[in-house]
Amino acid sequence: MNTNERIKMLKAMEFIARNVNNESFLNGWMALGVADGDIEYGDLSVGPDDADELGYYMEDGPFADLMDTFLRCMAHARRDGGLYCDGVVSKEA
Repeated sequence: MNTNERIKMLKAMEFIARNVNNESFLNGWMALGVADGDIEYGDLSVGPDDADELGYYMEDGPFADLMDTFLRCMAHARRDGGLYCDGVVSKEA
């Protein structure tokens, strides 16, 4: 297992998912994705304690489930609402 890659992927998915421009899809991520508060919004760094704090998410099964949940969330977001970041909304599908 490449711990650094998994931490980066987890934090990137969390950051992008938090920028979905449809609250119902965001709620889906919050229910099935990374638990609220486990990753601080905007934190994309890999720190010395991350492996311990995010250990459960990095196990093969939960990690695969999170990637699947993220992809489903993004597919829905693409069709309805897109992404919203820094005052800009992605173009509609």
